[in-house]
Amino acid sequence: MSDTPDPLRSLFHQAGQDGVRRARPAPVAYVAERGRRTHRRRLAVAVAGLCLVAGTGGAAALTLLPQAPAPAPPAVVPSPAPPVPLPQDRSPSQGPTEGPSPGWTSPPPTTDGSTPPDAPTTRPPTPTRTTPGAA
Repeated sequence: MSDTPDPLRSLFHQAGQDGVRRARPAPVAYVAERGRRTHRRRLAVAVAGLCLVAGTGGAAALTLLPQAPAPAPPAVVPSPAPPVPLPQDRSPSQGPTEGPSPGWTSPPPTTDGSTPPDAPTTRPPTPTRTTPGAA
């Protein structure tokens, strides 16, 4: 290296000495205010992150919970049951009658597919009830 004085180097050296002389520490109030501002900013970011996580977790939990399916409508609208005719051996004044019992049978259809209106129907014998102790 050469020993010749460099004017740019001497200017940088002089500016550095001037900066050391003028440098002063920042006031304590200013440093404390910067710290409080940074703390508030970090706290706001943390709260926003927690809200985001809680909202996302709640939405995920709602989608993962089993949901009851909506009731399906019937495939066919049910038609009303036809009225049951009274048997010929009872009169309407004897009280309500029950529908046909499972033992009722209808006569066989004729050759044209219809049932003759005066065909008799058969019914199994009805069992008799006995009460114990009755003589």
